[in-house]
Parts: sequence; structure tokens; C-alpha cells
Amino acid sequence: MGSSSGVVLEEIPSVDLMTELLRRMKCSSKPDKRLILVGPPGSGKGTQSPIIKDEYCLCHLATGDMLRVAVAAKTPLGIKAKEAMDKGELVTDDLVVGIIDEAMKKPSCQKGFILDGFPRTVVQAEKLDEMLAKQGNKIDKVLNFAIDDAILEERITGRWIHPSSGRTYHTKFAPPKVSGVDDVTGEPLIQRKDDTPEVLKSRLEAFHRQTEPVIDYYAKKNVLAQLHAEKPPKEVSAEVQKALS
Repeated sequence: MGSSSGVVLEEIPSVDLMTELLRRMKCSSKPDKRLILVGPPGSGKGTQSPIIKDEYCLCHLATGDMLRVAVAAKTPLGIKAKEAMDKGELVTDDLVVGIIDEAMKKPSCQKGFILDGFPRTVVQAEKLDEMLAKQGNKIDKVLNFAIDDAILEERITGRWIHPSSGRTYHTKFAPPKVSGVDDVTGEPLIQRKDDTPEVLKSRLEAFHRQTEPVIDYYAKKNVLAQLHAEKPPKEVSAEVQKALS
């Protein structure tokens, strides 16, 4: 928190300092939690993870973002990762685990973390376990946002966007007044290319192929919690609370 990070404590408004102190005091009594969130695109992980993060004072480790940050910051691991990417190779599992290892040392990760987007394979899960074991830690819970492909398809392929304003519609849950056009401007709505049935189908197939073994791996370790991710967010939140209590 020194001036090296460009932050001078004297310059921070008292109310912000107090808020942060109170948050830390409240957090100090919380149990440590090391969590993994697993679920297909559109299963609601993105809605729940900030809620869990705040409730349990965890840091959110999204491996994709962390890689980008490490590359931009030119950390030793970031430089290695960039070399691999420049060659068009995949970043090795060891590198990603190393980056997670580094990130876990930050003060915001003191009470634990939420891992999102990793591990995607059993080998990655094993490497992650090894790294945590070295520190005397382990994964406490894996939250599986289980949802039927058909429901996901309806959720995602029904999304339409008005590109210039960012207004979003859903053919079933929040349809425009006139089908296919924006309520305000009357301009045509588009679908993001990731939201088309074809793309979704291949993403889901890849997800199941890769992730089913990971889910089994954690089920055998008795740390898996199955959530009914098709339920409304409030109910999913309640299930999360129960799984983590």
C-alpha cells in the first residue's frame, strides 16, 4: 500500500479508509474459503461470483484476465506466457498455476479466492492441488452451476442487442415491442456471434467433454456442490450460501 503503487494514504478520503478498515475487520472473522466455480457459458457464474466474493472477502481469480495482466506487467511468468502466445502455442498448465500461485499472495486474497475458468482439465486440477498442498492449503468447495443444455440454449440464443446503445432484449424474457427492432430507435437488433445456436452448441460440447472429468475428480474428493443453475438468481444465491455454510 506504500507510495510505490502510486497510492498515498494521506490522499485517500477518510470515509474510504474507514470503509476499507471496517471491511477488513468484518473479513477477519470470516473463515478462509478456496472455491472453484464450474459451469457452462450463461449458467450464471458471472452473477453469483461478485456476491460470493463480497460475502466471504475473497479475491476473484479469472485466469484469462490474470494472464493478460501478467503479460502486460512483464512479470517473469508473463514474459514466458507471451513467448508461448507469440509462437501460437498454448500457455502451459504450470505457467497458469504459477500465475495463480503469485496472485494468491496479494492482500486481497488473504481469506481465499474464487477461481473461475480453471481448472479445465484433470491434469490442471492435479497441478493446482499440488501447488496448494505445498502451502498447506486445499480447495474447500467446487460449485457446479449445473444446467440443462436446452435451458441454456433458450437463455442465450434468445439474446438480441441494439449495437449502438447496448440495449439488450430477450425474445422470451424481455422482448422488444416490435420483433427484431429496438424500442427507442426502431433500428434492427443483432445477435452476438457467440450467441448463435451453432456457436453455442460447439461451446457446450467442448465444455462437457473437457469439464465432466474435472467435476468427477472433485466429486471423488467430496468437495463438489451441485447447484440448480436454472433457478432464478436469488434462489441460486441461497443454494450457494447453503453449500458454503
